[in-house]
Amino acid sequence: MIMKRLLFFLMIMMAAGTVTAQPKKSRTQQNATQQKQQNNAQGMTRRMQIQYPTAFDMPEDVVWRRDIYREINLEDEMNSGLYYPVEPIGKQMNLFTYIFKLALNGYIPVYEYNLDGNEVLEASAKVDIKTILDNYHIFYEEKNGKLHVENSDIPSSEVKAYYLKESAYYDQANSSFHIKPLALCPVMLREDDFGGDAMKLPLFWVKYSEVEPYLSRQSVMISDKNNAATMNLDDYFTLNRYKGKIYKTTNMLGKTLAQIAGEDSTKYTAEQKRIEAELETFRNNIFGDKAKRDSLDSIAVNDPKALKEKAKQQKRERSRTVKSKSASSSSSSSSSSAPRVSVRRQRH
Repeated sequence: MIMKRLLFFLMIMMAAGTVTAQPKKSRTQQNATQQKQQNNAQGMTRRMQIQYPTAFDMPEDVVWRRDIYREINLEDEMNSGLYYPVEPIGKQMNLFTYIFKLALNGYIPVYEYNLDGNEVLEASAKVDIKTILDNYHIFYEEKNGKLHVENSDIPSSEVKAYYLKESAYYDQANSSFHIKPLALCPVMLREDDFGGDAMKLPLFWVKYSEVEPYLSRQSVMISDKNNAATMNLDDYFTLNRYKGKIYKTTNMLGKTLAQIAGEDSTKYTAEQKRIEAELETFRNNIFGDKAKRDSLDSIAVNDPKALKEKAKQQKRERSRTVKSKSASSSSSSSSSSAPRVSVRRQRH
């Protein structure tokens, strides 16, 4: 009877031990799984950083900065590489097709283009790519919740311009001047049914820092005379190889150049040239006005006091030279006048 009770008690203890051990084993497995996921996430982050390198960000505490809006015309020879090829040829595609595919597959967000032309690159301004397709009558198919657009239906041939916002700034940390792109907006030129002038239709804004990691993987042709001369899209924008006319600057009145100049095209062109000249002047005179430095140097050279002091210095140097020569000659003469002693060997 006692043995039965002992066996029953042992069975209860073993069952209790098994029950209490299970949560401990579960927690261990859970911790191991979390650690594995964390390691995988860190590994993926490093891999992504290596695979998609990003350029430096613009400092927030710069002492001088100016935001410029340019219109990049793809019919200009400097920008034509962004237009070619109209339809993808293998892995080669133009800038709009590349951005369009990235947005369609959810790799980058797109932001609404407001009627006033001011970009809002925040979550509240994000727009669904399907809305873009519907608004601009771009044919697509939806299968299993995914959107698909044939290459021939992508309106890359109609996108012949871009609005680009860039920031010119002076970085006091390393005493350097930079121009960094901030946002891109593809502009579609679509003719109406009556054969009139093509209408400009800005599609959406893309934040450059969000598309930048992918641009380094796509190349662009930079020469019509040498088709082997290529450059990746990130370098193309970072090195400011594009050419665009200014149509707006960030100002307290929020006016574009067209609003400032009115219908006077001459004043409009003059405003563009004035802003370009201001940027160039600032870049060239970061360390002071070169013309003034040259003039100050010439004044110092032609100053009578400076010339007199320089003559005195030259006279002192000549005097030292003469004294050193006379001292050396006197020592040589004294050595030559000393009696010569000869020793003759005698035979024994």
